[in-house]
Amino acid sequence: YDIELTKRQGDIASRRKTMVSTGDRSAKIRTYNYPQGRITDHRINYTVYNLSAFMDGDIQDVINQLIVSENAERMKEAEI
Repeated sequence: YDIELTKRQGDIASRRKTMVSTGDRSAKIRTYNYPQGRITDHRINYTVYNLSAFMDGDIQDVINQLIVSENAERMKEAEI
């Protein structure tokens, strides 16, 4: 059991490592569109339509969506 668990954790860690960005411009995390007043987080495909509030620090909605996305990913990995 321990060997399988260690192997599985190693596989997950290597998959996560390949997901780390290279810093390339094409690998954007967020787009801030000032004329339209919106922000899009490309990691979770989530858009906020209140740019001014976000820039003033009202970011809890995005944080909540990131947490939901992370939890869903972990649950999906646990099923494998």
